[in-house]
Amino acid sequence: MFFNGSKKFRSFLLFLVSIIIAVPASLRACACGCGIFDVGTSAMLPTHPGGMAFLEYDFMDQDQNWSGTSKASPDDNSDKRIKTHFMTAGAQYMFNRRWGMKAEVPFWNRNFITTYDDGNIAKFNHSALGDVRIQGIFSGFSPDMSTGLTFGLKLPTGDDKFRHFDRDTSIGTGSTNILLGAFHVGQFAAKNWNWFANSELDQSVLITPDYRPGTELNAVTGAYYNGWKVGNVKMAPLGQVLGSIRWSDTGNDSNHPDSGYKRVFLSPGLEFDAAGWRIYADVAFPIYTNVNGNQLVASELYKLNMSRAF
Repeated sequence: MFFNGSKKFRSFLLFLVSIIIAVPASLRACACGCGIFDVGTSAMLPTHPGGMAFLEYDFMDQDQNWSGTSKASPDDNSDKRIKTHFMTAGAQYMFNRRWGMKAEVPFWNRNFITTYDDGNIAKFNHSALGDVRIQGIFSGFSPDMSTGLTFGLKLPTGDDKFRHFDRDTSIGTGSTNILLGAFHVGQFAAKNWNWFANSELDQSVLITPDYRPGTELNAVTGAYYNGWKVGNVKMAPLGQVLGSIRWSDTGNDSNHPDSGYKRVFLSPGLEFDAAGWRIYADVAFPIYTNVNGNQLVASELYKLNMSRAF
């Protein structure tokens, strides 16, 4: 039997799913859903003073047209496919057991297939710097750093001017956004079992005149087992539930009727640790999708992260 830590985990999981499903459809927005990759899993949460540098690769292939909670005919959407490779270099440094900071520099490659009004197919490929993220970390609520807050900015460094992309498919949003988050790591009574929760709110504050990206809320909760070891390599399998809500884009350049969603994913993963190096990978599968209008969605989300402590 687990102690009350498992009750907290189950309560948080039920709360996460119920909030996502309960939000009314008229409030949701945007198409990409890339923010779900920015919510750190257990591998990225601080556990001790010092630094960590990391490289991350994420992949999303939006090739299915959805409307509401079900698949829809591809003929109902002029966009046919959005395939994106996300590469991110970053560093995190905890100055002590209370304060730290984190910076991420993303680079995207996006392939976009759409149709013109005359029915002709158009294919475009674009690579550019994404929106840089700079955040502070406070983990001083307890000596073990198990609970913390994150706060910072997403800067308008990404390209939002590529003429073949709409504003909701552009690599950059063109806005400065406030990032606010919270995390917690807990223990189960069963030996070597832990659970974690992490969430982040992404709110635009400085925008271009004709486009405001929708507010986005992403959260993840999961459990992992850290009792496996082969030689000097520690292995930790984990399971996660991810949730994502994005409110509607607004402005003359937005596609308001066909933006906005709420989604829930299940994601198994595996982490390897050895001599200060950590490799983490997971795959997320949607179990609930609800979009406004017609939007392209992906059937899986892929993540691979390699980090080095220093």
